[in-house]
Amino acid sequence: MSKNMENVAENLIHNIVETVTDTIQHQTSKPEEQNRTSARVKKLFGRQKTIHRIFGGGQSADLLLWRNKKISSSVLTCATAIWVLFEWLNYHFLTFLAFALFVIMLVQFGWSNISVVLNRSTTQVPRVAIPQDVFVNVATSLGAQINQFLNYIQDVACERNLRQFLVVAASLWAAAIIGTWCNFLTVIYVGFVCAHTLPVVYEKYEDEIDEFLYKLLGQVQDRYSKVDVSVLSKLSRGNLKSKKGD
Repeated sequence: MSKNMENVAENLIHNIVETVTDTIQHQTSKPEEQNRTSARVKKLFGRQKTIHRIFGGGQSADLLLWRNKKISSSVLTCATAIWVLFEWLNYHFLTFLAFALFVIMLVQFGWSNISVVLNRSTTQVPRVAIPQDVFVNVATSLGAQINQFLNYIQDVACERNLRQFLVVAASLWAAAIIGTWCNFLTVIYVGFVCAHTLPVVYEKYEDEIDEFLYKLLGQVQDRYSKVDVSVLSKLSRGNLKSKKGD
């Protein structure tokens, strides 16, 4: 009887200790969960989707985020080879096109002659053909992007928003300055390399980059508010006074 009472007492004490430890762990885990949720909410531009879903979640996202390292590295290597070929070796597009067509014809000529010697059908010679849908899709997407850009610039010019107008004008001025430093092919190549490196770097160091960019945006907003108070507000007031005078 006494042993049973001792076992019951030990079990009761053990249960009390477990409940106390569980409550303490639960209370300590709450601030950690709140910090995690706040860290998740505090993303760049308030986004809630992953980087993979932002890029569409398909093969293009896999390519940009290096899900398949062989394919991504081969695409970047081909782009680098084309840039080196035209920029460093000073190849012209017509020269490259003529040389590529000559190589294709040479391969087909040799294949057809070898097939005749080996008594095989000449229809087995590989032929290069680009589907028409490729040209239609490229032209449609390119035309849509160009029209969207033109509509945006014209909307900014017609809405009489001085701040937005100055931001777009400064962006175009910066693009013109960059154009004096390098040619159009180099700009496209730099953009291509950035598109294949920056997303994967951001996905790997997401929290550090978000924190740095938030601090940088805070500094930019502080300086912009100072410029707004000292310069832009005076210009807008001057425009209103001139309109009232008219």
